[in-house]
Amino acid sequence: MNAQQNLQQVRPPQAGGKFFGVPLGDLGFATSLLMAFTVGFLSFFLFTFLAIVGLMISNGMGHHVDYAVSYKYISFPAACVVLLASLIFFGSLWVRRKVSRG
Repeated sequence: MNAQQNLQQVRPPQAGGKFFGVPLGDLGFATSLLMAFTVGFLSFFLFTFLAIVGLMISNGMGHHVDYAVSYKYISFPAACVVLLASLIFFGSLWVRRKVSRG
């Protein structure tokens, strides 16, 4: 019981949840921007991979689609939507933290 009380005294309570192990309640402005652009950047590559695999399957079935379509019409628009959503999400966390501190 004593060790548990000491452990609780060492760890301060964290506000908010966690995103891949990063505490969301304590992000500054630059960190929020960095996290938002990182999520958008990674989503671009994820959607590019999925689009290329889909086009490979489509081309293997007899269709002839240029692979540039995966960048122009699938990956870039999807990454822009994810970037906008992550900017709104991380920006709202930052604004909420600034407003709650006074």
